[in-house]
Amino acid sequence: MIKSVFVKYILVFLAIITISFSILAAVISSVVIQSSRDAKEGSMAIAANIAKQNIETSFGGSSIGSFAEFAESTEGSLRRELSAYSELAEDSFILVSDLEGRILVAAPLPPGYLKKDDISGEIISVVLNRNKIDRFQTLSGVFSERHLVTERLLESETGEVCGVIFFCSVSAYEYSFVSQIITTIVISCFSVLVAAMVIIYFMTEKIIAPVRAMSKAAKSFALGRFDARVPATSNKDEIGELAAAFNNMAAALAVHEETQRTFLSNVSHDLGTPMTSIGGFVDGILDGTIPPEEHKQYLHIVSAETKRLSRLVSSLFYITRLQAGETKFNKTNFDICEMAREAIIFLEQKINEKNLELEFVCDDDNITVCADSDAVRRILDNLIGNAIKFTPEKGLIKINIANADKEKKAHVSVYNTGTGIPADDLPFVFDRFYKSDRSRGLDKTGAGLGLFIVKTIIDAHEEKIWVASEFGKYCEFSFTLQKTQETSGKYRS
Repeated sequence: MIKSVFVKYILVFLAIITISFSILAAVISSVVIQSSRDAKEGSMAIAANIAKQNIETSFGGSSIGSFAEFAESTEGSLRRELSAYSELAEDSFILVSDLEGRILVAAPLPPGYLKKDDISGEIISVVLNRNKIDRFQTLSGVFSERHLVTERLLESETGEVCGVIFFCSVSAYEYSFVSQIITTIVISCFSVLVAAMVIIYFMTEKIIAPVRAMSKAAKSFALGRFDARVPATSNKDEIGELAAAFNNMAAALAVHEETQRTFLSNVSHDLGTPMTSIGGFVDGILDGTIPPEEHKQYLHIVSAETKRLSRLVSSLFYITRLQAGETKFNKTNFDICEMAREAIIFLEQKINEKNLELEFVCDDDNITVCADSDAVRRILDNLIGNAIKFTPEKGLIKINIANADKEKKAHVSVYNTGTGIPADDLPFVFDRFYKSDRSRGLDKTGAGLGLFIVKTIIDAHEEKIWVASEFGKYCEFSFTLQKTQETSGKYRS
C-alpha cells in the first residue's frame, strides 16, 4: 500500500516536473533563438550595407565595364575585403553573384563548403524584383543546412543592377547555446526530481502511517475488539483530523458495544426476574403452596410485574416505530406550565415517599407552545421520574419553565440533587440502552431507553436538549419548545 501510494505520487510529480521543464525549455529555446537571429540579422544588415557601398565604389572607380570581369580581376583583394566585412557579424560569410546566379566570390569559406556554384534563378528573380526572400534557407541547395541570409543588390554608377550580395550566417552556434540551456534544464529537472522523491517518501510515510494503523485497527474492530487507537501526530491537517475522528469512532463503538452488552444484561434481568416471580407465584397458587388467604396479595405482585414487563415491551416497540418513522407527531397549541403541574401531581406520591423538596418556577402563569402534547408529557414524566429516582431522601427537585422571548422558545429544565452523572458518561446519556448506574443500585427497573426516547422526540420536533451535571452534587436536564402567540385552552391529559 505504501509503495503503491509512493509510486503514484512519484509518477504525478514526474509528469508535472517533466511537462513544466519541457515547456520551460521550449519557451527559453524559442526566445533565445529568436533574439539571437534578430540581433544577428541586424548586424548582418549593417555589414551588408557597408560591403555594398564599398564594392559599388570600387566597381565605379574601375575602368572595367563588366561586373563579372571586375570580380574576376580583383578576386584576391575583393576576397580579403569581404572577409573583413564578414567579421562585423560573428560566424558569417559573403557570397557575390552575377545576375544569372553564378557565384563570383565567396569569402571567407573553406574549400568544399558550397554544394553548388550557382544560385537558382528563382531566388535571383525574387531579389531583382526587390521582394524579400526567406531569411532562413539553403539558397536552393547551395548550403547543406539552412543559413540566415540577408541580400543586397549591387548597382553601377548609372543605377543599373549588376550583381547581388548574399550575407550569410551559420546557425550552429544557436543550437549549441540552446543545447547548453536544455542540458542545464535537464540536470535541474533531475535534481528536482531526486529531491521530490526524498520529500515525497517522508511525506507519504507520514500520511500512510496513520492510515496503516487505521487499517489494522479496522481489522481488529471486525473481530469485536475496539480497544485499538490510531496515533494522531497532528490535529491541524486532514490526516490528523481523520485519525482523531477514527479514534472517536472507536470510542463510540466501544461504548456502543458495552451498552449493548449492558442492555442485554439489563433486559435479561428485567425480563427474567419478573417472569421468574410470576411463574413462581402462579405455581405456588396452583399447587397449594400459597394458602388461599394470601392469593390476593401475590396476585397483586403478579399484576405489578406483568405491568412492568408491558412497559418494557411497550418502550421497545415505541423506539422501533420512532426509528422506522411510523410515529407521527400531531402538533397542537397547549400550556406547558399546566402540563408540568399535572405531571408533578401524577408523581406526587413518589415525591412524598422520599420526603423530597420540590420547587416549581414558571415565568408566566401560562406559556403556550406548539408540539405533540402526548410526546411532551412523556418527556416530562421521564425526566421528573428520573429526578425522583436518583434524588436521595430529603433531596431537592427544581422544575423551571423560562419564557425566552428573544428566541421565541420555552426553556424547560428539571434539576435534582444527588450523585449526578460522571463527566465521562455525559456524552452518552442519550444513547440507546445506556445506563450510567451500571450497578443498578438506584435504577433497578430501567433498561436505558427513556432518555433515548426523549432525545428522539426532541429531535423530531427540531428542538434541543442538553444535560449539565457535577458528579456527587447535581444533575439538570433542559430542553426547548417552540412558543406560539396563539391562545390555547388549558392542557388536559
